[in-house]
Amino acid sequence: MMFVATPIGNLGDISERALATLKGADLILCEDTRVTGKLLHAYGIGTPTQTLHDHNEESRIPFLLERVRNGAKLAIVSDAGTPMLSDPGYRLARAAIAEGLPVSGIPGPNAAALALTLSGLPPQPYMFLGFPPPRSHARREAFASLRACEQAGLRTTLIWYEAPHRLLETLVDMSAVFGPERHAAVGRELTKRFEQMVRGSIAEVTAHFGQTAPRGEITLLLGPPDDDDAGADDLDRHLREALTTHSVKDAATLVAGFINLPRRTVYARALELSKETRAK
Repeated sequence: MMFVATPIGNLGDISERALATLKGADLILCEDTRVTGKLLHAYGIGTPTQTLHDHNEESRIPFLLERVRNGAKLAIVSDAGTPMLSDPGYRLARAAIAEGLPVSGIPGPNAAALALTLSGLPPQPYMFLGFPPPRSHARREAFASLRACEQAGLRTTLIWYEAPHRLLETLVDMSAVFGPERHAAVGRELTKRFEQMVRGSIAEVTAHFGQTAPRGEITLLLGPPDDDDAGADDLDRHLREALTTHSVKDAATLVAGFINLPRRTVYARALELSKETRAK
């Protein structure tokens, strides 16, 4: 069973090993046979294809594992880039590994890695987070949880994929949680004819796409907080002040209301500070 990276836009980016693997496979599993079909046609590959996507992956696992046990060579691809990074394949790979079946891969194009390379943001450490939640409320909660991690000491470049029609809304939510001056970057149509990297503060990137509607495949990056970021100290300071006159529950509710973090996160920290105070 071989997981094969495919081009994210420029067909010339596929490797010789990837082509040889696709040609030599008994079956190619892909998200959309029409999308993969264009790649296969361009290189004269006639290997049969079948779909493997989020809606059928679980049900197809027993059949596919049986084929591997019987000696079939399976190649798994996504519509573009490296399989399993926001694409299907994880459940199949996990099941094959659990049964001791051979699992390998052909490395290659990946939009998140390329965007990080071109972003001008610190390349390590970084965290890839797939797609943000599509709705604003859930998205802000997800961002707030990450901000809470930063206030606990996390320092990393964050990377997401995003749909072009949601990019502006996501940038607005990002600004509200992380602040408009944080360094950010957006990679658009990477490796394609109209490739573009937009770099700057969240406010500057938002202004750009407010004037020029985003199109194509989008990779969104957020740089780590500055070394002098005082988020964690601010949280503790506000909580200690609130705990002098309020219960743990009320102090957490009060501080969460203006420090823009999930209440459960603030409550957990308030509980810790309250215990520390009683222990002294």
